[in-house]
Order: sequence, then structure tokens, then C-alpha cells
Amino acid sequence: MNNSFFRSWKFKNVLSLFILSFLFIQVSPSDAKDVRIGVIDIQKAVSSTKEWKKEFNSFKAKFEKEKKSILVKEGQLKKKIQGFKKQSMVISPELKNKKEEGLMKQKREFERYVQDKNEEFAKQEKEITSKILKKMVVIIKKLGKSKNFTMILEKKVSIYFDESLDLTSLATRTYDKNK
Repeated sequence: MNNSFFRSWKFKNVLSLFILSFLFIQVSPSDAKDVRIGVIDIQKAVSSTKEWKKEFNSFKAKFEKEKKSILVKEGQLKKKIQGFKKQSMVISPELKNKKEEGLMKQKREFERYVQDKNEEFAKQEKEITSKILKKMVVIIKKLGKSKNFTMILEKKVSIYFDESLDLTSLATRTYDKNK
């Protein structure tokens, strides 16, 4: 069987629902009244924090600046290529090959640069989110304990829940207070 299936989000959702169903089957009706379950949209909770917004705005500004720089470099490279195409009919084959190789090298270097920058920005975005997510998980655990929840589930694994069980905005407010 394919291991990627076991690591997939769908499998985790199915497994979570199975475990939750099993827990409810095991709980007798007299115990069920003590079970308190909350739900949270962890992605929304994290992206709604003041810290995430501040860091993301800074990240976005750097990204936009780099994007403009890349567009300028791309425009310069395109002009060189167009200029070469115009010249290619009147220059010697040796010079044509030499210039063509030089332009191809510049194009590969540019493409590599763009790829490196994309990877760098993806890594930075992941680091920002991961750092705040770790702090948010601590906040959610504290909320769960202080509000006497039996468990708090990710909203995405829930088929149905009463909106009053949604702790997303409470988690964000608590996170912002602790900063």
C-alpha cells in the first residue's frame, strides 16, 4: 500500500472521525453530558493574529520589492534577446553562436535566480507561519484546559458542529493578549 496515503490529509481526517466515533460509542449516556468538544479553524486563528499580520506585511513588502526587481531583470533580458534576433541575420555565424550561448547562459541564470527566490520566499512564509502556529497550539491547549474542554478539533475534520463551539476568534484574541 502507498505510504503517501497514510500521510495524506484525507487519511488523517478519516482517522480523526473514526477515533471520535469510537470515543462516542464507548461513552455511556450518563458520561456523555460531561464531554465538551470545541472546534477551531487553526489557519484562520493564526492568520488573524496581530503578530502574523505584522510579519506577513513585512514579508509581503520584501516579496513585492523582489518581484519588481525580477520584472526589471526579465525586461532587460527580453530586450537583449530581441536585439540579438534583429542582429542575428547580419552577423557572422561564429559571433551569432557566441552571443546565443551567452544569452542562453544569462537566461538559465535568470531562471535559476527566480527559482531560488521563490524557494527562499516559500521557506520564509513557512517559517513565519510555523513559529506562530507553535505558539497558537500552546494557547489552544491552555484554553481547552481552562474552559474544561474534553477535546478541541480542527474545524476541517468536523462534519457538523454548533457555531457556539467555534473557538477560533477566542484563540486569536487570547494569542494577541499574550503578546
